[in-house]
Amino acid sequence: MGQLIIDAHSHLWLRQDTVVNGFPIHALEPNGSRSLFFGEERQMLPPFMIDGRNTAEVFMSNMDYAQVGAAVVVQEVIDGCQNAYLEQVQRQYPDHFFCMGMAWNLEEAEAVAAAGLKGIAFPGHRMKESLLTLMPVFKMMEERSMIVSMCLADGDKQVDELREVIAECPRLKVAIGHLGMADQPTTPPWENENWRQEILLARNENVRVESGGITWLYNTEFYPYPSAIRAIREAADLVGWDKLMWGSDYPRTITAITYRMSYDFITKSTELTAAQKAAFLGENARRFYGFGAFPELPYIKNMSE
Repeated sequence: MGQLIIDAHSHLWLRQDTVVNGFPIHALEPNGSRSLFFGEERQMLPPFMIDGRNTAEVFMSNMDYAQVGAAVVVQEVIDGCQNAYLEQVQRQYPDHFFCMGMAWNLEEAEAVAAAGLKGIAFPGHRMKESLLTLMPVFKMMEERSMIVSMCLADGDKQVDELREVIAECPRLKVAIGHLGMADQPTTPPWENENWRQEILLARNENVRVESGGITWLYNTEFYPYPSAIRAIREAADLVGWDKLMWGSDYPRTITAITYRMSYDFITKSTELTAAQKAAFLGENARRFYGFGAFPELPYIKNMSE
């Protein structure tokens, strides 16, 4: 393929077992690919991952198959804190992964930094407190050149709060997730002022937007996701192609599609130029996260070809 591809939004865990808002979330027996999720059974992993483990080794096999050179690993509270496992992954596979810790106060954030993790992921849409309560954490991260992964809740409250954080910490690198949650069921996101304001945060020098889970956001439309292409183009019109990065939200999104399908609707699109595809799929993430050299990943024919 000859094109650098970096996944800017993925997940790993050894064991999903936590409680969120009083609801237990954990893998189910005997089929560990399914989980109890907010009171209902959900297909959390692809059906061949039967032990409930979402490991770096299985992900790297998917990456090699799809010719993805590296991945950013973020965290979500629904998976439980995976700091210990991601510290191990970062140490064992430093050329493949950029791993984010989870922390909710300065002491926890300093422990994440001491463990060698390169950033912290904040699922803001799960937070009840103001983002501004984390200002000491953001200032510490700015001083140590760590990167923030931030998913924001609906509405404008957290957009305003993040704008204040960016003003207070101008050197802090921030990656906003899920393309600003571009899944408005009745109104296209580009017609929603809250979505526009969230994307416009990337006009700040050290802020980027990644599209993690965009195939999930448009799952009812399904492949090749024409509205997802439209949302990406609209975001680029607001902030420029150099501010956007592709993300898959692996492994949850590949319960419906293959890992390669989570990006090749971009490569096959006739609405984007080759330069736009190259920037979005890999070059922007390479510069923002500081990835180095990548292995050659030749295309390997399937048995069905």
